[in-house]
Parts: sequence; structure tokens; C-alpha cells
Amino acid sequence: MSGASNETTLVLWAALLRDIKASIRPWFTQTRVAASAGLFLDGLLGDERRKAGWIACRGGG
Repeated sequence: MSGASNETTLVLWAALLRDIKASIRPWFTQTRVAASAGLFLDGLLGDERRKAGWIACRGGG
């Protein structure tokens, strides 16, 4: 099986994410809002584990 290494894949993803952030920057009139959108994308695409709300509420009641 051939393919890109994990490191190469991560480098490509990082470059693509930078390009996406640069392309959406003009949509925002305020720098802080554009920065917030960039951080949102970082969080959305990051490796942070998430838990659905219903799972957190299942046991209590």
C-alpha cells in the first residue's frame, strides 16, 4: 500500500488550513472577528476529543 506519510499529510493539511483562513479573511471587516473565525476552524478540525451533550446528560436526572 502506498501513500503519503503521516507527517507529509499533516504538513499538507496545515498548508490547506492556512490557505482557507487567508481566503475567508476578506469576509470579515474586523480583525478580531477574522481571528476568532480562524480559531473556530482550528478547534473544529483539531484533535480535541468531544462529547455529545446528550451523553453528558444521560446519567443525571
